[in-house]
Amino acid sequence: MSEQFELVRGRSAGYWLLLAALTVLAAIGLAAAHYMESQGHHVTGMNNQVVWGIPHVFAVFLIVSASGLLNVASMASVFHQPLYKPLARLSSLLCIMFLLGGLVILVLDLGRPERLIVAMTHYNLKSIFAWNIFLYVGFVLIVASYLVTMFEHNLARYSGAVGMLAMLWRIVLTTGTGSIFGFLIARQAYDAAIMAPLFILMSLAFGTAIFVLFLWGVLRLCEREIESVIVQRLGRLLAIFVAATLYLTLTYHVTNLYASEHHGVERFVLLEGGLYTQLFWIGQVAVGGVIPLLLLWRCLTNGKSRTVVAASLLVVVGGLAQVYVIIIGGQAYPLVMFPGSDVSSGFFDGEVGSYVPSVLEFALGLGGAAFALLLSLFAMRILPFLHSARSVAHR
Repeated sequence: MSEQFELVRGRSAGYWLLLAALTVLAAIGLAAAHYMESQGHHVTGMNNQVVWGIPHVFAVFLIVSASGLLNVASMASVFHQPLYKPLARLSSLLCIMFLLGGLVILVLDLGRPERLIVAMTHYNLKSIFAWNIFLYVGFVLIVASYLVTMFEHNLARYSGAVGMLAMLWRIVLTTGTGSIFGFLIARQAYDAAIMAPLFILMSLAFGTAIFVLFLWGVLRLCEREIESVIVQRLGRLLAIFVAATLYLTLTYHVTNLYASEHHGVERFVLLEGGLYTQLFWIGQVAVGGVIPLLLLWRCLTNGKSRTVVAASLLVVVGGLAQVYVIIIGGQAYPLVMFPGSDVSSGFFDGEVGSYVPSVLEFALGLGGAAFALLLSLFAMRILPFLHSARSVAHR
């Protein structure tokens, strides 16, 4: 049976209220970026010690999640799971839009976004940042081509091959994002090759959670319920990805504790880091890991969609906490300029960096997320990305 798809024709007051709210958030984010650009960096909470703030937390979270949002499409075309095939279009659409949302935040947080053309035409091929430009642009083109094979029936025979290429490319893309931190040997919290596979697992967990939340929300706007068989399958996948992320996080910290040079930063993150320690244990481990696993275990027995939705929401909250600890906490820990030696000067040597994010930074980060959601909903009004109820029911 061929799949059937439909446009999202939201006519309810809730739908238009959601669009209005997302539009306002995106506009506020753009205004905040303009104000920070015109007034200077001093209006933010960022400083010489913490140069990547809340906008980077949102940007990295969206970019990493974009890679994971392709999970469902990959399951359909690469692993030949027919249940996921009606959801592959939506999976690919969200993948592109969330990547664009994250990149918009990065561009607007540069301070001189009009000079982006310089970064796109002059490359330092020894820099992982330069390689990421190729990875991001290539990923959008490949996933867009993947979507074309889904919409054009005469190109459907190429869907598997293009889907395989998209899956491999997203693994490389997430490896590149994780390697940004893994290659920063000056920062004790980043200097680890395990950052690359950790980011891959984070992308799988975050992307699956966001897909569940978006699918549930859109179906509610269309006055439909998410199918129980999809809930159980996605819940099982999410549980595996969350458990794997927790395991690799444990591996990262255990290997760091084995090396004497990392004892200081591990003590900072795990015991003495104040807010960062709280975000790690409460936000990342408990809210984003243990509690969702307990909820998902319960879902395997009762099959309630709200349980999976609640677990997905907690994974997103815990994911933001995890990225915050990695990016902000990693910068806040003082630089070790000369390992094994005492260094003394008047420039905050040995002091933990202070960072209090400003409302402007939150506005830019939330604006980028709202922009991604707004683009997704707009695309679903002009092209049939949403599966019909019969497409899944007959499988």
